[in-house]
Amino acid sequence: MQQTILKTINDLNKWKKNIENINFVPTMGNLHKGHLELIQQSYKDGSNETLVSIFINPLQFNDKKDFKNYPKTIGKDIKLAFSSGANAIFLPSENEILNIKSLIYQKACKKLSSNLCGKSREGHFDGVCTIVLRMLKIINPKKIFLGEKDWQQLIILKNMIKELNLKVEVKSITTQRDADGVPYSSRNNLLTTSERKDLQFFSEELKKAKKSFTVNKAINLKEINKSFETKNLKIEYLQHLSAFSLNESIDKENITILAGAMLCGSTRLIDHVFLMKRKPIIAIDGPAGSGKSTVTKLIAKKLDFIYLDTGAMYRALSWFLIDQKINYKNVNILQECLKELNIVFKTNLNSDQDIFINNICVTDKIRSQKISSIVSSFASISKVREFLVKEQRKIGDKGGLVAEGRDIGTTVFPKAEIKIYLTASIYERAKRRKIELEQQGQEINFNKLKDQIKQRDLDDSTRNISPLVKAEDAIEIITDNHTADQIADKIIQIFYEKLPKEIKNDF
Repeated sequence: MQQTILKTINDLNKWKKNIENINFVPTMGNLHKGHLELIQQSYKDGSNETLVSIFINPLQFNDKKDFKNYPKTIGKDIKLAFSSGANAIFLPSENEILNIKSLIYQKACKKLSSNLCGKSREGHFDGVCTIVLRMLKIINPKKIFLGEKDWQQLIILKNMIKELNLKVEVKSITTQRDADGVPYSSRNNLLTTSERKDLQFFSEELKKAKKSFTVNKAINLKEINKSFETKNLKIEYLQHLSAFSLNESIDKENITILAGAMLCGSTRLIDHVFLMKRKPIIAIDGPAGSGKSTVTKLIAKKLDFIYLDTGAMYRALSWFLIDQKINYKNVNILQECLKELNIVFKTNLNSDQDIFINNICVTDKIRSQKISSIVSSFASISKVREFLVKEQRKIGDKGGLVAEGRDIGTTVFPKAEIKIYLTASIYERAKRRKIELEQQGQEINFNKLKDQIKQRDLDDSTRNISPLVKAEDAIEIITDNHTADQIADKIIQIFYEKLPKEIKNDF
């Protein structure tokens, strides 16, 4: 399609008539390699047309001088945008966008905008949200591409899109950096050589703090600020916060952000690093037969993560108590038995996982219909659950794990980065279970199997201890009419979209 410049909303609407789906890259011009990477990623994304907007938003400037001095390089920007894959460029005037009759003023989420840049730039994020919302309403894109350099802005916009139920998918790219480690910014060309070196030192210190954190799991803000003082750097803020809520309560948070802003002469610039105490965890809950085991194994293999089959642990323990004729109803006897138990997973010659309990391989034994019918009752015993939850958390201490079960996201790993609730219809689950049993040489009536699954669901969801429920922040996925590979790929996509792209190299 011909490369087009659109100057009015009317021009945009005419262009849109022949366009099915639009990928949108909003900018304020003075394009640099960070912007170009966004445009290129949009172009590579698929068959959608890429629309780049260039609009210097006056509503997000709380300093009129800063607005007046913002770099303007329209001619160069047009050439760069088109050469990077843009199909069209939207170049509206202020009057076109700030039409009072159709402009909806949108407040940024107060919790997300009260820290970092929001502390000193009153109304800044309200201005960002107002104009981005205006653009989204005008353009109606399928996807919007944003950079993680402006992390606070990114999560504020994600929150706005979610809260307003806008039908647009947010795609982000990692912070793009120059050869000296400084993040690309439209204001970098305002710096003197000396100021550029100061900014480089600032970025290097953040990187050094991240390296230290991987060893010590702690950040000393006073110490970092002292290093800035030795260089006489003008630091506006330096904060260590939760990466997603931007909350100062970070004790129980795994992924946090160390972010700062500094003044280089009269130019204000920002940078950040992400910190992780452990590798990410994916928690997959759901009823029996929803495809959890198959999907979890696939995800673990594709991400090179540990696969934790918690259901197998409950089955193994149930088998052991029955096989060894343990009087599990006697609390004292059960406690003594649990003290001597050792459950481990080992990879076999076929690259599958075998489960051992006290050195007995029980992989096949625990999949019988007998164990399936009794495992819920054993899982409802408080001492059994306490023991296995403790064991599961030990396995997950270092993260890098995909765990599946019925209380993974609610009880075992409530701080998991990704929580999925996998489910399917009773009919679909019974059909899958019947095929599985037939492959093992077992025959069972289909209607009887459906009744058993219904009863299992009831037992799991009504037990007093850690019942099967969907975690509040879990994403529900229905697996009917989808292959295991399709579901696994969908969850991996969710995983990468949820996490900052920068930390991908950390696991």
